[in-house]
Amino acid sequence: MGSWRRPGLLALLLLSLSCGASARRSLKTNLCKWCDSTAPACEEKVCYSNCNLNSYCEDPYEICVAIWRQDNESIRISTLCHNPHRPIENLMVPNYNTSRCIMSHQPSEDGVIYVCGCVDEQECNDKLIFENHTNGYSMLQSKEVIPVAAISLLPPLLVAVMITVIFYLCRTQKRRKRAKAWGGKQGQPPALPEPGKATEREEKLSVLMDEGSAGTSPAELLPIELDEMVGKGQFAEVWRAKLSHSRSGQYETVAVKIFPCEEYSSWKNESQIFTDTSLRHDSVLQFLTAEDRGTGPRREYWLITAYHSRGNLKDYLSRHVLSWMELQKMAGSLVSGVAHLHSDYTACGRPKIPIAHRDIKSTNVLVKNEQECVLCDFGIAIRLDPSLTADDFANSGQVGTARYMAPEVLESRVNLEDLESFKQMDVYSMALVLWEMASRCEVVGEVKNYELPFGSKVQEQPCVDTMRDIVLHGRGRPEIPSSWLVHQGMRFLCDTITECWDHDPEARLTAHCVAERFNLMAQMDCDDILNNNMDNEASKTASPGGEHQDSDGSRNIQ
Repeated sequence: MGSWRRPGLLALLLLSLSCGASARRSLKTNLCKWCDSTAPACEEKVCYSNCNLNSYCEDPYEICVAIWRQDNESIRISTLCHNPHRPIENLMVPNYNTSRCIMSHQPSEDGVIYVCGCVDEQECNDKLIFENHTNGYSMLQSKEVIPVAAISLLPPLLVAVMITVIFYLCRTQKRRKRAKAWGGKQGQPPALPEPGKATEREEKLSVLMDEGSAGTSPAELLPIELDEMVGKGQFAEVWRAKLSHSRSGQYETVAVKIFPCEEYSSWKNESQIFTDTSLRHDSVLQFLTAEDRGTGPRREYWLITAYHSRGNLKDYLSRHVLSWMELQKMAGSLVSGVAHLHSDYTACGRPKIPIAHRDIKSTNVLVKNEQECVLCDFGIAIRLDPSLTADDFANSGQVGTARYMAPEVLESRVNLEDLESFKQMDVYSMALVLWEMASRCEVVGEVKNYELPFGSKVQEQPCVDTMRDIVLHGRGRPEIPSSWLVHQGMRFLCDTITECWDHDPEARLTAHCVAERFNLMAQMDCDDILNNNMDNEASKTASPGGEHQDSDGSRNIQ
């Protein structure tokens, strides 16, 4: 009886795996390269599209497609998502039920055309395979030109190899020195921090990797030990972890954001944002490196950053009441970070591409210390490159968290022709976070329990339709009680918040303008402190009853 059970069980297992694969296929769309026209890079029978853009297909039945067009002078590649049951440029896509994009020659009167289609592998239309013949690129090269070109390319190739070797040796030596310095001169193990308190090491994380590092290869993975999961979002988990620095057991506490393999595009977008050196700022989460770990279904994508033990702003506000000075400095650091993202220049005047965060909320702000915050989670952030067109931003409308969405986002009426629109959405969301901070400041009078914007009017995770009714149709905003306006500084802050969440995007303040207002508030407080000190000095030399103090210290009544 055992002899027939095994084949039956094996068949059942294969059937379940096949059904599982079909179910996953039906639920997920393909991630494809998507460029109108690029020049390929070729080696014998394999070419690469050289396309730097990708997109998930809108429908699960769409596949990744690449079209090769060649004339006597050039070769251009088009990559996209497409329904294989429909013709594309009067051509049908052949043999697309494979993860390899195998080029197939198509008859055409307009030069040479090859087409391929593929599924089930991310960006599978990037690698173009010519199985039965050499690629079209080699057809453009004559037999006489190829040897000459190879000989002419040999010297610069050797130079490039030498530079690469020297760079690798220098980098390895530098990392060894940094690791040794990090370990300390005495080699003593680090003292354990008190519960709930961050060590100085945690707050002053030094970046070991070279500036501008976009990631590490498997051979260079950092020695990291995951400790405890401290957060979980829609796309990834966040872990507290130990980064080892020496054999003596010394380590640094870091944060590791772990994306599963199906969230590759989110990891790639955030790592590309982080590796832009112009992003670096005191109010932006400090980035260490990005890593690709594991293989197959266990493959994971990591982002390694500084760790801040105080957690996110939402949790911090639920446990702490802020003084006016703490509110001013923490809110000011948040505003400064947003202004830096939106700016066309770095602090030292170097040009940069502005960035829109698109998901500013209190859980995406970390508390660095009692006077500073940092922005984090750039998973759906976009670079506002002026060279891009409205079509490039076509899928950039209604994203983010519904509670913090601006009216124009809820209405799906974002002006994609104007890049300032994305900044205006950020300013609206920032205003709601500023309101959260203001609601927990002691100068407002009776400080109520912490509430998210719109509080009990909506559920914990309201949908877009609910927020549309409140914000768009009802023109609702979080309440600013009259007791908040008694304090001069708080009144000034509330006026700023109101101007930032204006229904008209064009009427909102810019983040730079809000930052200037915070600088003005800080100056006003300095003047008040100075005036109070002068008043105190005057009260020491003269009392209301006519008493004055002589230079020798004696007091007389006049």
